[in-house]
Amino acid sequence: MVAGGEIVSRLAGSSGARIVPVDSEHSAIFQCLNGEDVGSVEKLILTASGGPFRGKTREELLSVSKSDALKHPNWQMGQKITIDSATLMNKGLEVIEARWLFGIEADRIDVIVHPQSIIHSMVEFKDKSVMAQLGNPDMRIPIQYALTYPQRKEGKGIESLDLLKAGSLTFEKPDCETFPCLGLAYEALRLGGTYTVALNAANEVLVEQFLNDRIGFYDIPRYIELALEKHSSVKEPGIDEILTADSQTRKFVMQQIEL
Repeated sequence: MVAGGEIVSRLAGSSGARIVPVDSEHSAIFQCLNGEDVGSVEKLILTASGGPFRGKTREELLSVSKSDALKHPNWQMGQKITIDSATLMNKGLEVIEARWLFGIEADRIDVIVHPQSIIHSMVEFKDKSVMAQLGNPDMRIPIQYALTYPQRKEGKGIESLDLLKAGSLTFEKPDCETFPCLGLAYEALRLGGTYTVALNAANEVLVEQFLNDRIGFYDIPRYIELALEKHSSVKEPGIDEILTADSQTRKFVMQQIEL
């Protein structure tokens, strides 16, 4: 959906297929929109945990290691997505996915930091009411919902949400200066064409190199920005153009690292 979301959404629309998302944030939005007119949506609100470095300054993050970045406070995930959470690129990729999954433009998709990861995302409607989907941070919930939709089966072994135990739910504005990857994702989406392909390809290469101790934490957004600056985008790309942009970006980024 990041690299070819326009193609996938167009094919789904023409065939009458319905895409049921698995990721917790998109599942939350999907559930909030169930039975609603998408035309009545004011904006989508994606929540972010803030990752392991929430509240840190840029200076504090200049010398962080991969072991630091892999210590997520709420979720147990694979290494790649955990690093994406540390840079906030995961939320940028989710913004791009949400744009194509739900047909909402980038300027109507907000991101807010919600450290408790209880509210998984929200939808604001034109009448200013807001719907949210809540639950403990457990990926079995959205995965099961996707597999059993439109039914809701018993969540065996899944802990019920205890709001009294959860306590206060807090919200913060994302720090795009300390975590520039989120802003880069928004920019790639606004530019359109194969810019999101380049963004994703560059990020995948750079996260791998960071995990291999070949680059530093802030080399990830630095090289992504360079890749976007040098990218020659193709408007309304087909599969071949997407694959070419992906390959060329990966090659370009590796060349820059090896200089």
